[in-house]
Amino acid sequence: MAEFKHGTMDVSAQQKTFHGFIRVAMWIIGLCLAALVFMAVFNS
Repeated sequence: MAEFKHGTMDVSAQQKTFHGFIRVAMWIIGLCLAALVFMAVFNS
């Protein structure tokens, strides 16, 4: 079995996926907040 060396694995694909997930989550949070503000302003 090969020797494992901590920190040698290429994680660029995982980092790209994680940053994409965070970006989408921030957009969803922003849209939810905008919808709440809209409903508060126009008393929907």
